[in-house]
Amino acid sequence: MTQVNLTTNLSAIDNELSKRHINLDPGGYFIIYLDRAEGLICAKHYNNLVDEQGFALHPITGERLSAKCNDANQVATTIYTGRTAKELCVKLFEETEPCPVTQANHAAYLGRELMRAEIALIQGSEYVQD
Repeated sequence: MTQVNLTTNLSAIDNELSKRHINLDPGGYFIIYLDRAEGLICAKHYNNLVDEQGFALHPITGERLSAKCNDANQVATTIYTGRTAKELCVKLFEETEPCPVTQANHAAYLGRELMRAEIALIQGSEYVQD
């Protein structure tokens, strides 16, 4: 198998897995982005309400929030920054009490996303959160 085919196959696996339903963490969610000027990976933490099916609810209206929602009424509780994925994970999981992440699957997701963000920062490529 060529490198191109391997990369295509791995991307197809990841794209398919991104379509699955996952219950949201009651501890909140993160919007991850890059501050290229400062050379930082940033993670804005937001509190949320979660319904019985694991969907985020707007804290005022109680309506389900879209993953693509950019609601001006939502205010980040904290902005975490780091120069590497590892530095940011140490801040989130080892130095913050209480930890804003309450589910193992959310921690695994954040680790993957922060590594993707770090690679994009190093390579100068675009980063879009999954």
